[in-house]
Amino acid sequence: MLYQLESINPASFSVNCTMPNASEKQEGLNESILYRKPIDPTEWVGLKKSYPLLVYLRNNLLMLAILAFEVTIYRHQEYYRCRNNLTAPETRTIFHDITRLHLDDGVVSCLKYFINYFFYKFGLESCFLLAVNVIGQRMDFYAMIHAFALIAVLYRRRRKAIAEIWPKYCCFLSCIITFQYFICIGIPPAPCKDYPWRSPNANFNSNIIKWLYFPDFIVKPNAVFLVYDFMLLLCASLQRQTFEDENKAAVRIMAGDNVEICMNLDAASFSQHNPVPDFIHCRSYLDMGKVITFSYLFWFVLTIIFITGTTRISIFCMGYLVACFYFLLFGGDLLLKPIRSILRYWDWLIAYNVFVITMKNILSIGACGYIHSLLHNSCWVIQAFSLACTVKGYKIRKCKLWGGWNHLGQHLLCLPVAAKKSLHELLFPPCGCRY
Repeated sequence: MLYQLESINPASFSVNCTMPNASEKQEGLNESILYRKPIDPTEWVGLKKSYPLLVYLRNNLLMLAILAFEVTIYRHQEYYRCRNNLTAPETRTIFHDITRLHLDDGVVSCLKYFINYFFYKFGLESCFLLAVNVIGQRMDFYAMIHAFALIAVLYRRRRKAIAEIWPKYCCFLSCIITFQYFICIGIPPAPCKDYPWRSPNANFNSNIIKWLYFPDFIVKPNAVFLVYDFMLLLCASLQRQTFEDENKAAVRIMAGDNVEICMNLDAASFSQHNPVPDFIHCRSYLDMGKVITFSYLFWFVLTIIFITGTTRISIFCMGYLVACFYFLLFGGDLLLKPIRSILRYWDWLIAYNVFVITMKNILSIGACGYIHSLLHNSCWVIQAFSLACTVKGYKIRKCKLWGGWNHLGQHLLCLPVAAKKSLHELLFPPCGCRY
């Protein structure tokens, strides 16, 4: 508030930096905040002149209002319970009279149960989805670190083993977000000192700096990426609380347990040990939904795998096609195999999926940073791995494949072309940039 006074003039203590003689490697120095305009040293601290003032304080006032609303609700609940001699429920749910015993009563009871305990049942899977979302949204160096962390967690496989290392995973997320926050802040620009990777002798371009998520005065790190990391940390923290709740008897009575299926159990005789009512005869709409889910979800997954494998032609997509046809050989009989065999096949499929995600993230440095060098020297690498920079903000000239044969459906619909072209030309046509 004091900085907004008219007596404070930022122009009186602003700094003008002198632009050095730029070489060919030092691209875009005129876009650097060091030389674009006079530098206000107080902006690095967080002070800035703003008119009107309400716009400048809008986010702070909104955060204060939300915190005040939260405190009011909690204080009102505590006062109400003390006045009526009530105790706080073991689980923070909306429908307190709905437990695991009501899950199979009908559609309404099922919806109420999952409103209460959806994250309790599927929180770990939600965290994995958010981790993959972070990797897909970023596709940079820190996304690669997230991919390796995801592999380390999935390697434990069993839920109880994952719960043991989950606090370390939460600590890892907290540390990496804090470190990236300091990277986004960077060094103060007032001393007019540029980063070493912008020196004339450095072999870094703007795309490589952006992929490595280095602090820079020309290509500033995208702070929006921290929002994705924060959402992952938020869900991971909630999942840590869920792992602790699973060890409480009161929570297990209300929400049910999350014990894994015995791997030595025979799937054909599973109905003898299953406490869930038989839903095959469809006595209600809930039973119909269960039949559709458990009868056709396997084929739906195979359809997704086939679509993934045929979207683009690459070595990675070939693995999806092989997996799809391998599962089609078994068909529905796969579900009648022992649980250990079913889970082994599915573990290999998940492992390959995570491997492809990690490799595509690692290869994104070539697609986003060295794409023009690959186009001139190693075009086959682009074709074989279907390299493409999927993140906005990189300075890449528009290039396309000469011939445009990047979709398997085009080959299936245009088989006569194979008689005029060799297999290598059909699958890996020449590529380059057209200006």
